Amino acid sequence: MIGDRIEVNIAGGLDIPLPRMVHVRQKFQMPRLDSVSAAVVAEFRKPEVRNKIKPGMTIAVGVGSRGVNNIAECAKAVIAEIKSLGAEPFVFPAMGSHGGATAEGQKEVLDGYGVTEEFVGCPIRSSMDVVEIGKADDGMPVYMDKHAADADAVALICRIKPHTNFRAPIESGIVKMLTIGMGKIIGATTLHTYGMDMFGELLPKTAQIIMAKKKFLFGVAMVENAADETAVVEVVPQEQVLEREPALQAKAKELMPRLQFDEIDVLVVEKIGKNISGSGMDPNITGRNCRFVEWDMKPFVKKIAVLGLTPETHGNATGLGAADVITMNLYKEVDIGKTYANIITSTYLDGGAIPIIMNTDQEAIQLAVKTVVRVKPEDTKVVRIATTLDVVDIHVSEPMLPFIKANPSLFEIVGELEPFKFDNKGGLYPMLAPHREHATA
Repeated sequence: MIGDRIEVNIAGGLDIPLPRMVHVRQKFQMPRLDSVSAAVVAEFRKPEVRNKIKPGMTIAVGVGSRGVNNIAECAKAVIAEIKSLGAEPFVFPAMGSHGGATAEGQKEVLDGYGVTEEFVGCPIRSSMDVVEIGKADDGMPVYMDKHAADADAVALICRIKPHTNFRAPIESGIVKMLTIGMGKIIGATTLHTYGMDMFGELLPKTAQIIMAKKKFLFGVAMVENAADETAVVEVVPQEQVLEREPALQAKAKELMPRLQFDEIDVLVVEKIGKNISGSGMDPNITGRNCRFVEWDMKPFVKKIAVLGLTPETHGNATGLGAADVITMNLYKEVDIGKTYANIITSTYLDGGAIPIIMNTDQEAIQLAVKTVVRVKPEDTKVVRIATTLDVVDIHVSEPMLPFIKANPSLFEIVGELEPFKFDNKGGLYPMLAPHREHATA
């Protein structure tokens, strides 16, 4: 039984010298929109978009579980445009098994992102009920949210981004939300039993079945830059989805941030959560994925210490199994039911494994540093990030400075060398708020 504190014998203890850290800014090309609402209005001026909407139509607008920047603003603008054309929209959660796989939990996720009835200006209908709308060639049933299936038409609002477990022309975006998000827990589970390595082929085929059976109008695709800012908003009509989404996926990969190092001894991640990544912390950033997933991404990270969960994840700690060490605070925040519902649906059970637990932030970082072999603690290459969505402003240890200084096109040193700062309870002081007027490469 794990209590409030763990006592463990560690040879030599954890009183080791940690390297000094410095605030560094990574440089990326970062286009961004001045106004998401204005971009939505401009997209709805296109005849191929507005002509799909007829007065009196009931339109189900799906919104997902990711913490997409400006998602509430985008949803509000989309709803306003649909209403201006005489249709009757409502929002529904299109998020598979997230939110604990309950109607209340999924609505709570939307509330946390500001997607409320009062703000977006239409009803929100949350249910885990689905209908089977068809079958694939092999007999696989295809499911769809019942509220969406009962509407005259469906639209989706989503972010296009690289997936965390497979590579294909179409990864996370419209097609994935059509198939897995709208399928709720039963639809998501059905597709995941085929294995994510099959998704590149399976999801487009399933999307075609859905689009042939139900009136899907369009997907409102959002692409973000390396600073988690909205770079693109594009409304993709149904007939263009399978052709256009790969191009938007390529754009997302072009703008995707990364930790611009080949190797890191210790990566300190302050918070993980489902609003950050489907995997809690994005393997595209950490370079570390679930067991049996073929993944050739840099950097190679020897030890990962995760300190906490985001409030927006509501206890869903999916992905904590990718860490080597976590804190007691994080462990106490885990909602096992929500986490297991999501993990079991994915079939990658190691994502829910509980790493070594240390009592404080300080102990977690010290243990990670201590267990890096053949490297003295003071020589350890440490990178500290707030989340895997926030990797423009990072902290790096002193031994990494020669590489930083040798690559001025990739990095800018914006702080002074300082020791790790902990409070009297071993809590790590938070990083400075990210600076939004970033330099570009």
